[in-house]
Amino acid sequence: MTSNPLSDIAQWKSKPGPNGIPSICSAHPTVIEASMRHARKDGGLLLVEATCNQVNQDGGYTGMTPADFRAFAEGIAARVGFPVERLILGGDHLGPNPWKSLPADEAMEKARIMIDAFARAGFTKLHLDTSMGCAGEPAALPDAITAERAASLAAVAEKAVTETGGMKPVYIIGTEVPIPGGAMEELDVLEVTHANAALETVRIHEKAFADLGLTDAFSRAIAAVVQPGVEFGNENVIAYNPAAAKSLSATLAQMPAFVFEAHSTDYQTRAALTALVNDGFAILKVGPGLTFALREAFYGLDRIADFLFAGKRDATLIETMEKALTEKPGNWEKYYHGDGAEQHVQRHFSYSDRIRYYWPQPEVSAAVEALFDLLDGVEIPETMISQYLAALYPRVRAGEVRPFAGDLAIAAVDAVLDDYFAACRG
Repeated sequence: MTSNPLSDIAQWKSKPGPNGIPSICSAHPTVIEASMRHARKDGGLLLVEATCNQVNQDGGYTGMTPADFRAFAEGIAARVGFPVERLILGGDHLGPNPWKSLPADEAMEKARIMIDAFARAGFTKLHLDTSMGCAGEPAALPDAITAERAASLAAVAEKAVTETGGMKPVYIIGTEVPIPGGAMEELDVLEVTHANAALETVRIHEKAFADLGLTDAFSRAIAAVVQPGVEFGNENVIAYNPAAAKSLSATLAQMPAFVFEAHSTDYQTRAALTALVNDGFAILKVGPGLTFALREAFYGLDRIADFLFAGKRDATLIETMEKALTEKPGNWEKYYHGDGAEQHVQRHFSYSDRIRYYWPQPEVSAAVEALFDLLDGVEIPETMISQYLAALYPRVRAGEVRPFAGDLAIAAVDAVLDDYFAACRG
């Protein structure tokens, strides 16, 4: 059994090669395909993560268990020719969040079943997130309780890996980010994690692991999740300010085996992403930013198809999506505010990209399939790409992207990925 390829990430800066790694947090097959194609070209590792809400023993919103997700990802890898030995699967926000409406004992039992399934399915990067209160508890728990619950989940994962003989996982601790799914309010400024708080997070988790006899497991804790001061709301993005994170970044000198994991880095510029990696935020999580770019491509193609093949469909993709969003508002109504017109805009164009929860729904996926069937083999005029997919027009003109629907969708995601891989390249 080879060692975990992320185990020495804290030393990457001192060696040739990348200084960090993008973390692709998406279950959309086109996003994963684009990521694999990019990583194949780049020649390095690819880290793909599933959250507790996307994938769990009950199926999550994708309908997939961890074993299903692994088969799903490896199936895409086989189709695009990406070597599976370079694929790292991670589990994000693993803890009681999907069941926090239950009493803590019941929710944590569900979380233990979930992390056992992730570990047995060969997920080798596990983010332990037990910070949220369950029924009858405060919304945020004291650090000691959070650490104790996280260590108890690590114990389950260690037992599962011992029994299966799989690769020992690395662990991510700490949870100073919004809940899975993104911020629920409009954002103005963010408070960067205090340096002492980051140090205390590591110290208290180390003790909790030791109390359960998990010293070896804690030696594989490679990163802490902190807030470097980046986030996005429905209509705005808070950019990374290196000066504000200077004291936080400096704490890594006291934790030589650790890097920081930055969540919600979506929509940051390439310069900001590069600065994050240089400051020790070596794991860059991105998800909504990728599906946002894919949605732009889908909607542009939808307009092109509506012009070229008017009347050939009963409804456009945009019309089908609006129907799905309004008939099943559960994934967006708590997040989008304002009057009806404002919510209509947010449903389709919010940075929070709550629309991503609707792509797997049968009527929406059927509409996407109908769109691509309509455009199958159609060489789209450059002038229409300029009108409806303007960001891709220069690459089409340069001959880098073929003017066909599938190529354009992949290229839209690839353009975002390019910033992340470049920032991590070193």
